[in-house]
Amino acid sequence: MRLFTLLVLLCCSGNPLMAQSPTVEALTAYPFPSELRASATGNRVVLAINQQGRRNLYAAEGPSFVLRKLTAYDADFGDEITGVQLSADGKWVVFVKGGDHGAYNGSTPRNPASLPAPPKVQVWSVPFEGGAPVLLGDGDEPAIAPGDDRVAFLRDGQVWISPIGGSEKPEPLFYARGENGSLQWSPDGRSLAFVSARGDHSFIGVYHGDDRRVQWIVPAFAYDSSPSWSPDGKRLAFVRRNSSGGLPDSILAPVKNPWSIWTADVAGGVGSRVWQSPQTPQGAVPTTHGGTNLRWAGKNRITFVSYHDGWPHLYSIPETGGAALLLTPGDFMVEHITLSPDKMWLLASANTGPDGDDIDRRHLIRVPVDQPAMEVLTPGTGIETFPTVTGDGAHVVFFSATATRPTLPAIVDWPGTGKAARLLGEALIPDALKNAAQVVPKRVEFKAPDGETVYGQLFEPKGGAAKKPAIVFIHGGPQRQMLLGWHYGDYYANTYALNQYLVSRGFVVLAVNYRLGIGYGYDFHKPLFAGRYGASEYQDIKAAGEWLAALPQVDASRIGVYGGSYGGYLTALALGKDSDLFAAGVDIHGVHNYIGRIPPVSAEPAPDAERAIALARDASPVSYVGTWRSPVLLIHGDHDGNVDFQQSIDLVRRLQQHDVPHETLVIPDETHHWMLYKHQVLVDQAVADFLEKHLIEQKNQ
Repeated sequence: MRLFTLLVLLCCSGNPLMAQSPTVEALTAYPFPSELRASATGNRVVLAINQQGRRNLYAAEGPSFVLRKLTAYDADFGDEITGVQLSADGKWVVFVKGGDHGAYNGSTPRNPASLPAPPKVQVWSVPFEGGAPVLLGDGDEPAIAPGDDRVAFLRDGQVWISPIGGSEKPEPLFYARGENGSLQWSPDGRSLAFVSARGDHSFIGVYHGDDRRVQWIVPAFAYDSSPSWSPDGKRLAFVRRNSSGGLPDSILAPVKNPWSIWTADVAGGVGSRVWQSPQTPQGAVPTTHGGTNLRWAGKNRITFVSYHDGWPHLYSIPETGGAALLLTPGDFMVEHITLSPDKMWLLASANTGPDGDDIDRRHLIRVPVDQPAMEVLTPGTGIETFPTVTGDGAHVVFFSATATRPTLPAIVDWPGTGKAARLLGEALIPDALKNAAQVVPKRVEFKAPDGETVYGQLFEPKGGAAKKPAIVFIHGGPQRQMLLGWHYGDYYANTYALNQYLVSRGFVVLAVNYRLGIGYGYDFHKPLFAGRYGASEYQDIKAAGEWLAALPQVDASRIGVYGGSYGGYLTALALGKDSDLFAAGVDIHGVHNYIGRIPPVSAEPAPDAERAIALARDASPVSYVGTWRSPVLLIHGDHDGNVDFQQSIDLVRRLQQHDVPHETLVIPDETHHWMLYKHQVLVDQAVADFLEKHLIEQKNQ
């Protein structure tokens, strides 16, 4: 445990804000829970918790639900724990160690600790009651067969099988061309549905264990995905989209990507379409958590998420087809969706509730699968996410945070008892973090130049100078939303901690939720001429800086900016286009050059290809190096699976050629997500030190 440092009163500096300022180590010492699972029967649950890089499994069982450490991985090698599964009877936990599952290819081995042995991504199992983990084999994305002691998993795009206890070596289950995935066992465990992705098309397949054959379900010139078994195991529902091809369409027009729900009788192989999304941009496949979230529920209903009314909402249809019933009407979004064990209820987290600020929070909701009778289960000022119902249907387990307490697992009796939720594992929060001073951010709104409303959370220090330096924080994604509390995503829990640290150093911090982000409806999420095709969202970043500059408590000459990933891209754009407004910035693994990423003009070009290329040039930070004057710190790990390291190499060279003041921090073998805790602390401290040097120390000299 890292010690919380109580700084002595700095009478010589004259800055009361430094009197009890927490360290970066104290604020980033939060335990981060993930991978919450419940057994299909009984009341057993398991989850993964990352404690400053020490990633382990924890188990709990009713009625006490006391957290118990299940594994003993007490060194930080930066190897993830993902793919956690709990057998139906609750006797076995299966999980994956290694990889970077926030990257485009999560199964790629990563080695952020620069260990001399080659890294691996492997499937393991461990008894729920405790014991040494057992290696099942190299692979990823495990799926435990119901009612049986077998685990299917993926290796090099093929499906393998292993006894859950590792009593025999794994072996290939079958061969199917393409990259196979989305493994879904039938309720009786005798058949396995999967998706075979083949580049420009994909099929739904079913492997039948009784006669060891692969069956293709209604194959077509299409992308088929998201197989879901009917409760009786006789039918499959799946999503179908158009395959690529056809006459080149406009690049800049709103994208229309309609999709449909199909069902098929597995024995007969006959299928039919039971629902079609509208032929509108809003009718495209949702790009929020879980996509369509297709599930074959109870009461002969199929449930899913669609954006076609302007918000990502839950819908259901009869399994035989018909009009979609909107289950969650209102101006809010749903995500983290699950189905109760009896398949009669949908649970989710949503940015809605009785408080006007709930649009910048998450609360748990539940709704019957066949009627729009939604309830908000956890009103208040907290952040509640990832609900999971225990197999006996008696409890809801979820993740809970507040503005000043990081995320912890929590449990509440199935709604109706009136009992309050209780936290699990409070002792995992170090005293240094419990005692660290934190501020409660305030929700704010302001206007961009084109009249679009921009949203944000304002963090303000108490006391100090009348005119304070300020920071605009830009989240990544861009399909994310910063909240009025500790975030449910690990990358953004870290930036929330960093924003609290910056406040402790005397900065006013504005976390800006710019267009392209989630939480504020389709038009905000999918604006025209955004990203590489015009960067219309940059208006929101500039507006955030100008809004800060107009605050009476802010020194308009000392406004900085920082962000990672897409936030790094917008940081670079801000410094290149508006050095007069943004006096310094930190660009963390951002994209800097969209030129060349646009479909080229060819013998059969898109009608607006040339304009798209011109807009990409205007949207690229490298186009503004000539007007870039503010100092910048560039940070990048060179095994980044999300943004090419070359993007920063190219920008650094251009900054050198134009004599732009810059510093760099390169972390060999590290990924996009700071897998090693010491690297996370290194990066956070570097961000704070650079901004403090250029916006506070130079002012005081």
